[in-house]
Amino acid sequence: MTVIRNLVIVENGMGNKDVVGKDGTIHDDYRIDYLRSHIIEMKKAVEIDQIPLLGYTTWGCVDIVSAGTGEMAKRYGFVYVDLDDKGNGTSTYEEGFLLLVSKVIASNGNDIQ
Repeated sequence: MTVIRNLVIVENGMGNKDVVGKDGTIHDDYRIDYLRSHIIEMKKAVEIDQIPLLGYTTWGCVDIVSAGTGEMAKRYGFVYVDLDDKGNGTSTYEEGFLLLVSKVIASNGNDIQ
């Protein structure tokens, strides 16, 4: 039998080619759905299966250069960094997922809508 003493889930996430909309927002419902489903399953693991989950982190909070390709084409963070693969750009934009993360943290995982 395997005994889990303490568990920390790290670097969970997905990379997508996000696009800034004409309204200046990022509509990243696919990322929200992906991570919301993981949060729901973690909550079940803790409450139902008594898994000692001590922590959870996603990939970077802000978009970062891909370690594998050196590109900025795919986005990973809560904040969209307006840089191209050559480092050109000037702005940052909050992604929709940032709002969900804020609610989840403030409610200790109870508000995931």
